[in-house]
Amino acid sequence: MRAACYAGDRTLELVEVGRNDPGPGEVRITVAFTGICGTDLHIWHGAMDRRVTMPAILGHEMSGTIAAIGEGVADWRVGDRVTVMPLVWCGECPACRAGHQHICHNLNFVGIDSPGSMQESWTVSQDVLVALPPTLSLQVGALAEPTAVAVHDVRRAQLLPRERAVVVGGGPIGLLIASVAQAQGSDVLLMEVNEQRRAVAHSLGFAVLDPATADADSILDGWSAGAGADVAFEVSGAVAGLETAIQSLATRGRLVVVAIHSEPPPVNLFRVFWRELTLIGARVYERADFEDAVELLASGAIPAAQLTTSIESLDHVAAAFAELETGQAMKILIDCQAGA
Repeated sequence: MRAACYAGDRTLELVEVGRNDPGPGEVRITVAFTGICGTDLHIWHGAMDRRVTMPAILGHEMSGTIAAIGEGVADWRVGDRVTVMPLVWCGECPACRAGHQHICHNLNFVGIDSPGSMQESWTVSQDVLVALPPTLSLQVGALAEPTAVAVHDVRRAQLLPRERAVVVGGGPIGLLIASVAQAQGSDVLLMEVNEQRRAVAHSLGFAVLDPATADADSILDGWSAGAGADVAFEVSGAVAGLETAIQSLATRGRLVVVAIHSEPPPVNLFRVFWRELTLIGARVYERADFEDAVELLASGAIPAAQLTTSIESLDHVAAAFAELETGQAMKILIDCQAGA
């Protein structure tokens, strides 16, 4: 069985690994597609070498079909189409006891802290499975995980229909947040400095603004009737993006921090004080977010096809990572069965 393994120093190796038959409470999935995300790139860059155990099988955005079930698995059948919510929590820490298992203090993020889905066959606990409807293609179903991120972000914002939302950062997660917000009836303005990403957002019908232009403030004022946005999602991971998000907010606006900032950024607390802003953290997702994400994808509300730049085989996984690093691609999927 083939798997894509990170071996350190920007090295991805396609290796033969043993197939794990499912034990009690487990299923084995024939993996159809696995998406490459920003976290995978961080691992490839070596930024998470202290966390991952090498050689590490990457991947947590996936879709597939159940190929075998272990003892005690009652609710799933061979042939079921599934994705995976890749979180395993301890159930004992303060976060878990408070009902916030998704941000468990001892969280095992599958595909980072344990082997992921960038392989032909993957054995996981039945507890992490999420069903995909038969009407949803496996290619689109592979976007359930990043869409669940966006659903969780919008839910954390308590964004209402007809409220104005600024999304700072037009990568895949930013566009998914914009799509989820628009699907529920909010007015969305996407801010992005990269010309190609702005073009993609514009092609999807979003109002788009380059925050670096001289007339950016006047355009924002015109869009919001001078009030500012009710909610701003900071998805860029850049200090300038964070400042843009804060400056865009209306009185008592809500700032949702989505991006992971590699270094603690300076925050304009005077602006937070002056306008009585609310700062909200948003990390991963809960099961309800995943289920809503699948429904949104199945309804066609999420432009999954337009967000997928290319599909590559496992044989070309290293080249796919290099392509994504250029910033010219949106979502690249790995077809884990191509060439098998």
